[in-house]
Amino acid sequence: MTTPPSPRPSPSPPMPPRLLMGPGPINAHPRVLQAMSMQLVGQFDPSMTAAMNETMALYRDVFRTDNEHTLLVDGTSRAGIEAALVSLLEPGDRVLVPVFGRFGHLLVEIAERCGADVHTVEVPWGEVVPDDAVEDAVRRVRPRLVAAVQGDTSTTMCQPLAGIGEICRREGVLLYVDATASLGGNPFETDAWGIDVASAGLQKCLGGPSGSAPITIGPRAVEVIEGRKHVEAGLRTDDDRPRGTRIASNYLDLAQIMDYWGPRRLNHHTEATTMLYGARACAQVLLEEGLDQAIERHRLHGTAMLEGVRGLGLEVFGDVEHKMTNVVAVHIPDGVDGDAARTAMLEDFGIEIGTSFGPLHGRVWRIGTMGWNARRDAVLTTLAALEAVLRAAGVPVTAGGGTGAASEVYA
Repeated sequence: MTTPPSPRPSPSPPMPPRLLMGPGPINAHPRVLQAMSMQLVGQFDPSMTAAMNETMALYRDVFRTDNEHTLLVDGTSRAGIEAALVSLLEPGDRVLVPVFGRFGHLLVEIAERCGADVHTVEVPWGEVVPDDAVEDAVRRVRPRLVAAVQGDTSTTMCQPLAGIGEICRREGVLLYVDATASLGGNPFETDAWGIDVASAGLQKCLGGPSGSAPITIGPRAVEVIEGRKHVEAGLRTDDDRPRGTRIASNYLDLAQIMDYWGPRRLNHHTEATTMLYGARACAQVLLEEGLDQAIERHRLHGTAMLEGVRGLGLEVFGDVEHKMTNVVAVHIPDGVDGDAARTAMLEDFGIEIGTSFGPLHGRVWRIGTMGWNARRDAVLTTLAALEAVLRAAGVPVTAGGGTGAASEVYA
């Protein structure tokens, strides 16, 4: 009996058009998508290594640093965080984490997985950690590393860093900063603030897709990481003598990744070529606009969204004076099913807004204005749709209150 041919698989349907106005990811900039359609080349092709060098130079400007070792970790922003912590920390090292939201707790967990002795200084969600609380904790704990988040999208707060950097320098402590949600849309000064390592992701203010983690590594951190270098068998030469405690992760071993991106070009992995193209384009677009101008653009449209949700009668969550430019959280009105309203935004208008986590789950919506979506039409469209959804849920709203308040910001 002849077996009938298997039916040909039908092509996958295209992704639906969405306006992503949550806390990230966001719609990628068209130039980034275009760059990611370019053909692949070999990882040691001269055009590839030139693209790697160009990307390093671009991200030095994005991070505002002179750090030689400014590069990409292949993976989402969490890969950059883990690479930093696993490469800096040895079991038993004391670490201090200022916690003001979900992603501070993430730093705690990753540091604990590294075997570190982790201490925290915590404030309620919606606040930031005062410098004096960090200073007191540093003097009490005597950590090797302070690991901090700049912008925590779970609460929308933006932690001031200049004072913490000064404290760490004075006390001889390394400072790592997770700038995933803030870089490109809020001031960030790696060298001026004394930050030893910072990492980010593309899917927020940088206007790209998730999947590549820019990272910059300063001289004090390089010394620590190089002091733990173990080159893989099959690659090492007689001059490559093992140093210190081997970094626990092979894939996220910054000592080896720095050699891959550096002049030695020592093979570590095959670079994620398409993500490199995208990351390079993110930085090009940002720097062509001007970093200060991009930060001001995020401030303008973030302010318009802030005043717009107030114009709809919504209560803003948290300390607005310490809010990120690029995301706002609002209390869900009494009697409104928050998830049903988000579903209506998505199904009726094609617009995504976010919920939150932990103690804020079901209590707030988070609305982003970042990257390619930090623009006037996206803000006004989102506010108009939200007004319609609130009205349908029985919330008394002033007609045009949101778009009107936002338009006054733009006037």
